[in-house]
Amino acid sequence: MQHFCTYFDHRYLSRGLALYQSLKQHCPSSHLWVLCMDRSCHEVLSALCLPDIHLIKLREFERGDEELLRAKRTRTLLEYYFTLKPSLLLFILSKHPEVNRITYLDADLFFFSDLRPLFDEIADHSIAIIGHRFPPELVDFEQAGIYNAGFLSFRRDESALACLRWWRDRCLEWCYDRVDEGRFADQKYLDDWPARFSGVIVLCHKSANLAPWNLANYSIEADGHCISVDGQPLIFFHFSRLQQVKRWLFDPNLAVYKVRPSTVVVRAIYGQYIRILADLTRQLSPILREVSLQRNLRDGDDGMTQQRSPRVAHMVEGIFSRKYILFMNGHSL
Repeated sequence: MQHFCTYFDHRYLSRGLALYQSLKQHCPSSHLWVLCMDRSCHEVLSALCLPDIHLIKLREFERGDEELLRAKRTRTLLEYYFTLKPSLLLFILSKHPEVNRITYLDADLFFFSDLRPLFDEIADHSIAIIGHRFPPELVDFEQAGIYNAGFLSFRRDESALACLRWWRDRCLEWCYDRVDEGRFADQKYLDDWPARFSGVIVLCHKSANLAPWNLANYSIEADGHCISVDGQPLIFFHFSRLQQVKRWLFDPNLAVYKVRPSTVVVRAIYGQYIRILADLTRQLSPILREVSLQRNLRDGDDGMTQQRSPRVAHMVEGIFSRKYILFMNGHSL
């Protein structure tokens, strides 16, 4: 059994659910801990009653953590999200002794195949990190970090706990959305972990953390439902900064990294993901409205409980089921 965690608010619900769906498909015994960054997010996920998902309310997470709350007052919302990552990992390890390893996932990751090769590579290492793997022409991007903070794994041992405590202290001191004196958000702090802490492994699997910034390194092919990266099955893709420009138009933010996507990348990778997001967004919209209505009624002391209503129960049936035809930068998906 593997334990994972992430965090998001109601605006990222469709991405968070896409992550969960792909995780359960390719790692069925997994458990996902979700820090719900707002009330709507928690109420919708509670209404869905998904198996093996554990919800953490923001107020419960923050309760009694005066250092984190002080930092929160000095950060933008995005910067606060960066700041709390090591605190979330420590929170889960401290509250749940059954969790022997916790792996953090950004909510915009999506799994395409079995995760076992990753955990085979991690083995008994205390800490696992993964590089951005920028191509030579993008090496200047390393000023934001050699390693990517979207996938991190920590074993419950002294080295990992020492690392998390050190990282939390640094993030509380400084965690801003800019490059400054060798720092950037929560991410640049990872640069010296292999030298600073024992038991650190830098994952080398090229089909893990495929992303806009390293696509140029690899040959991406598709054979039926199998997508390969230099001949290895794609494990997960990081859909960083994917933006919905209009209802039917998405910007994958590839131009920043000077990438001209192949048909395989557009249709097999982005196309599959965007269809899932579109379907989830369509199905989540009435649920969000309904839980908002129920919340307003509860706040009005009408005696309603926080259990999901028959109306919400009907809405959540068949979620993840339909398909959409959309476009990405003019390409039919």
